[in-house]
Amino acid sequence: MENEYADEGRDIGVSGDDDGPRGVGRRSFVVGAGLAGIGGLLGATGATPAAAAGHDGHADPRTFGPDDFRARQLLLVPDVVLLPEGPVKDRAVLVQGGTFRAVGPVRKLTQAHRNAKIVRLKGHLLMPGFVDAHHHLTQSFGKAQAFGQPSEIFKTVWEPLEHALDEETAHLSAKLAALEALRGGFTTAADAGTRAPIDVGVIAKAAEEAGLRCVLSKVVSNGKGGEEHLERFQSSRLIHPSLAIPVPEDATADVLKKTADLCADADAVFQVHVNEHLASVERSLKSVGRRPLSYLHHIGALNAHTLGSHATLLTPDEMRMLADTGAAVSYNPVASAWKGNAVAHALMWHTMGIRFGTGTDGTRGNGFRLVDAAESAQRLSYGLMTGDSSCGAGRVWLTHATSLSADAVGLGKVTGDIAVGKAADFLLVDLQVPELTPSYDLSWELVRMADRDQISAVFVDGRLRLWHGWPTDWDGRALVREAAGTGPEVVRRARIQRVDPDPDRAARRPSGRTRS
Repeated sequence: MENEYADEGRDIGVSGDDDGPRGVGRRSFVVGAGLAGIGGLLGATGATPAAAAGHDGHADPRTFGPDDFRARQLLLVPDVVLLPEGPVKDRAVLVQGGTFRAVGPVRKLTQAHRNAKIVRLKGHLLMPGFVDAHHHLTQSFGKAQAFGQPSEIFKTVWEPLEHALDEETAHLSAKLAALEALRGGFTTAADAGTRAPIDVGVIAKAAEEAGLRCVLSKVVSNGKGGEEHLERFQSSRLIHPSLAIPVPEDATADVLKKTADLCADADAVFQVHVNEHLASVERSLKSVGRRPLSYLHHIGALNAHTLGSHATLLTPDEMRMLADTGAAVSYNPVASAWKGNAVAHALMWHTMGIRFGTGTDGTRGNGFRLVDAAESAQRLSYGLMTGDSSCGAGRVWLTHATSLSADAVGLGKVTGDIAVGKAADFLLVDLQVPELTPSYDLSWELVRMADRDQISAVFVDGRLRLWHGWPTDWDGRALVREAAGTGPEVVRRARIQRVDPDPDRAARRPSGRTRS
């Protein structure tokens, strides 16, 4: 059976007023839809051969490549577009100046924009890029250090790691994290602030070089530098300043309130970890007599510009505080699985109208695996015991990973949707693969079946950033080689304190008898 969303027509190609007859491109490139190992054809910079033969020896008719996206006006014609109302066929998207200028029926847009270069994206879905609502870009050298560790490890792992960074290694760490995020379909990431002894401009430079949109925080626990940071990066199209206090206990009540007010006045986001671990909740109760989120609410630091990270341990009263104030939170299901004390009740948040996005917490940069974890964690934690077989359905988790995640990080007017006026941050996803064939409900299938190897291209601000997993304008493989040598040295210098997850070496011994 054919994929439900695939067009059976064969008039596939790239065309435009400067490309000769309609439907026949002057240059053609393999997209690799349905072909295994296409990434192996790409060089270090993602260059691709000018043409390739299909299984019958003829040129694959579904051909387009990086050079086909170099035009002032691009009219993209995929098989399916993921719009706010869901997957829709027979839609074209006009991209110009880094934004979506028009979205509508193919015939209408092709007639209205005759000067645009038409790129026919057969076998592909055009969807918004994922938005990571909670990341730590300078922790990429140590993400595997969290395996098998007790829940609260910021004092034993993350702080020593970040303190061991200088500007050069922080730049390398952030660029590595940005590349991983882009490879996983994230076009935006909210960095929650670093404790590395560096200027955060280093992180901004890394994100811009990689091509990742970034909500970039500066830690202001001492109450200094907030106003200057919020006025910085005004000339950047990709960097959006934010302020952070890692946890409420790091700052005085006056500083917390001042930081929240500064962000509200600047229409920026105030990022703070709240109610993540039992240990932090108990410390807060002992030190200020309130739980972390309740304390922020009590001192007036919880408002519509606050982004609380994790929030896995919320009481019903605290959920009501979020709903009443309009504050947002990040749902980080992989972090809960790797090092958490609980899974946030995101389905309850959704029902109560609490604003939330999904975040990786720097665990792994894979948008499709994140939405899978988001749905699965709700089903395992809450759905099974109540007989809820839907747990929000696929569309809920796609929305909270794209448009609603953008809203949570303060960029709801900027990105997250395929919509006129929004930044052209999007993915081209190969639909003609076994995982998505046959297709019955694409939203569910994207959540449960898709993965990053099906992402043919990643665009941020209207520019092609990655082609089959690798950058088109800089050497991503060289960065990986450098990080492979530098990362372990930084970890060694950090003197991270880890608990041995297998002190008796039980995992190394065979369990049970074997036949002799």
